[in-house]
Amino acid sequence: MSLSKETRQSVLNDRHIALGADMTATSWNDMPIPQNYATDPYDEVTAIRTKAGLIEVTALKMLNVTGPDALSFLNYLLTSDVSKAQPGDSHISNIVNEEGALIDDVLVYVDGPNEFRLSHGGGALEEALPSVAAKFNVSVKRDNDVHILSLQGPLALEVLAPHTPMDLAALPYFRHEKTTLFGKPVSIARGGYSAERGYEVFCSAADAHFIWDKILEVGKDKGVIPVSWTSLDIVRVEGGLLFFPFDMTHGDTTPWEVKADWTVDLSKSDFIGKEALIARKGKERSFITGLEVDTDRAVEPGSKITSGGKQVGVVTSTVFSRHLMKSLAMAQIEQEYTKLGTELVIEDNGELPATVVRMPFYDPLRLRTHPRS
Repeated sequence: MSLSKETRQSVLNDRHIALGADMTATSWNDMPIPQNYATDPYDEVTAIRTKAGLIEVTALKMLNVTGPDALSFLNYLLTSDVSKAQPGDSHISNIVNEEGALIDDVLVYVDGPNEFRLSHGGGALEEALPSVAAKFNVSVKRDNDVHILSLQGPLALEVLAPHTPMDLAALPYFRHEKTTLFGKPVSIARGGYSAERGYEVFCSAADAHFIWDKILEVGKDKGVIPVSWTSLDIVRVEGGLLFFPFDMTHGDTTPWEVKADWTVDLSKSDFIGKEALIARKGKERSFITGLEVDTDRAVEPGSKITSGGKQVGVVTSTVFSRHLMKSLAMAQIEQEYTKLGTELVIEDNGELPATVVRMPFYDPLRLRTHPRS
């Protein structure tokens, strides 16, 4: 098992630098990322919402999990029942510790019987793996060669479909398939972090430059542009998508408190933290909640939320959405103050009125990613 913590580098750093990114300024998950380009991130958001934007998300760590006990291993490690997923599924899950506290979010790509890929962010999944894997006949290996290019926006299908032999239009949300793109071997998954229709292209480091350049080349006339991590954060807040650990403010936040009940299957056999999750269900200290704030700026994450002078919550993720022309905040708030329409106050350089609203803020029925047809 090779999971050493070391700085990783994308082969696409030169492309990001050419676009104005300072690749020494920001890193995430042990990898420098293009936090900003020379372009305005709000212009990049417009591209994502109306055309398509290309972002590199190779900073996600990818693990290959194989072996006779791979399924049993994952079912003991994760909160969901991975056995319910079929080959070709992309399966959202979480990992909690023995106290039932979230320590990472995980996306499981099911490639075949006892053949899986795990994508995870900046949490403690890899720290928890070795002691658990020792109990199973399983191999866990980090894949530092794979590069992930994510094309997000309503024109993503139109841009990519002519250049792959697969029936991309028929690929359901959260499914993936091995194929070729521009003649290069890839895996394409339908999903993303933008609240728009999008596709994530998994390729080798050797092919990353070619595929990055070709996507921008064939998409240029359609308005496709490279987009930064700042724009990605804007669209994910608009879409009400959580980011571990920023929206988990207690330090020992449970899945119940971020309304991730659907990632927990208490009917399956024992898994790490199961008994704690059972014991803590119904004892939530707060719930993730959406707020519209009466201001023309993004409020400060970590700001106190009060009602009648009493603190009832804390702001987690924020943005001023030029697309919606609203100041938006995700927050952890005590349950009795989470009813739609509840008026609260955010303390951020004065008192700012805020109102509990439905999440996601953008496309509340998620018709962009889950069209009815």
